[in-house]
Amino acid sequence: MTPPSPAVPSPFRPNHPRATLGAALALGLCAEVLFDGPDLGISVPLFCVLFVGALLALGGREGWQRARPNAWLLGPLLFFSGMVFVRASPLLTLLNLACALGCGLLLTHFWAAGRVERLGLWGYASTALGSLWLALSTPGGVVRAEAARWPVREQVSRGVPVLRGVLLALPILLVFTALLVSADAVFASVVDGVWFGLGEVLSPGTLWGAVFTGVSALGLLGLLVSALRRRRAEEAGEAEVVPVPPRLGFAESLTVVGLVDVLFLGFASIQFAVLSGAARLPAEFTYSAYARRGFFELLEVSVLTLGLSLALTRWTRPREGAQLRAFRVACSVMVGLVLVLLASAMKRMALYEAAYGYTHLRVYTQVFMGALAGVLVWRGVTLWWRPERFALGAFVGGLAFVAALDVLNPDAFIARGNLERAEAGLPWDAAYFQELSEDAAPVLAARLGPGDADRTDLTPLDRVLCARGEPMRGGWPAFHLARHRAAALPRTCVFQTVYTPPMSARALPVGEARAEWDVTRP
Repeated sequence: MTPPSPAVPSPFRPNHPRATLGAALALGLCAEVLFDGPDLGISVPLFCVLFVGALLALGGREGWQRARPNAWLLGPLLFFSGMVFVRASPLLTLLNLACALGCGLLLTHFWAAGRVERLGLWGYASTALGSLWLALSTPGGVVRAEAARWPVREQVSRGVPVLRGVLLALPILLVFTALLVSADAVFASVVDGVWFGLGEVLSPGTLWGAVFTGVSALGLLGLLVSALRRRRAEEAGEAEVVPVPPRLGFAESLTVVGLVDVLFLGFASIQFAVLSGAARLPAEFTYSAYARRGFFELLEVSVLTLGLSLALTRWTRPREGAQLRAFRVACSVMVGLVLVLLASAMKRMALYEAAYGYTHLRVYTQVFMGALAGVLVWRGVTLWWRPERFALGAFVGGLAFVAALDVLNPDAFIARGNLERAEAGLPWDAAYFQELSEDAAPVLAARLGPGDADRTDLTPLDRVLCARGEPMRGGWPAFHLARHRAAALPRTCVFQTVYTPPMSARALPVGEARAEWDVTRP
């Protein structure tokens, strides 16, 4: 008898379907073991290593040869998954997970063919979402195709009489078991143990684990199949992105860029005068309001200008020669002026931090501006060389933003900077230390020596949370480096919340303006 044809389209059939099914089931079981707990830790990088190992084993040497041009994605995948184990900050953990997931989905798509650098600006998000969609939609067809190859109906027909016999014998066994339990205490204890074991097997936790394993195995099966499938049609990354037909004339675009350049040049000259002290602030503005308000507007202008440059380059039809050079020069000037505006925004934020200290929002925004400056510089380069590679630089810039935060360790940086402010007699907020994660524990614990937590003559600065280490929850998969270090440090508690009144009539670094300082954190 000829087996029925597979129910799954041939482009999505793996080379070794049964091995792929087995690998997906094994990874599903590993996922249930590694993520069976409230905390993430070493489980994340370990699972990523197992998934990449499964791809290498299933694809073999031929699969690796096809995947080698995009193998650089393995670096950020392993780095960001490892940072989930190293850094405990909740927001940073979320960013690391997002980067690791994005790199993993891109690696899955480009494992068989294509080049990631050929994607357009929006191609990275759409390709990652496409890989996720394949992971959700493909497993059912693969399972049905393999089930159709097995003689399932014959096996089921043979087992039906046995099942009927079990159902008939069940009430008889229950009656006899009850009588034997009453007759012998030892037998009763054995039966109690059997019932207890069945209760453990059928408990909600065990059933949830089985469901989690099955769902994880199906999703991982979809990822493995999409990575190892035989491609028939052209997909994202097979060729360079096709340019959009231009719709704007050269004169219109050059006029827009030129007027924006004039506006930015005037604004940049005023900023230079203000920051150098040659100009004074209006009397109705405090410096804190000026710095905080102007910072966000300048950041928005920088992002919008980058989008304007991309849109004009995409839709303009300049001719070769002088027109093309003139357009590129005007766009390069616009990018350079935006870098000046971005430097002004960074200076404003630095002065604001010097006045009020560090918070998560301020530190994350400062690092984001640095990454944005790098993307703008890359934009200036791609105006003259390989314009189609801007998307790759923007993608790398996004990864660099999160990587810089990982290297900086924001919570420790905030704790160190605010402690230095407190020691220098500047305003500080003791309550904000309680918002920091275990990443800041070594810095805060270094402020107190052994046994200082029991002293009664502590200063307000000493009465801060030194370590919030908690016992590991979830077993060895939840082992986390930062939480482990924090748990080993001496523990103190916050005895009181200290409030330092705001400074007034202080000489400001801009001109001779004097004003009350607003201590509200943005």
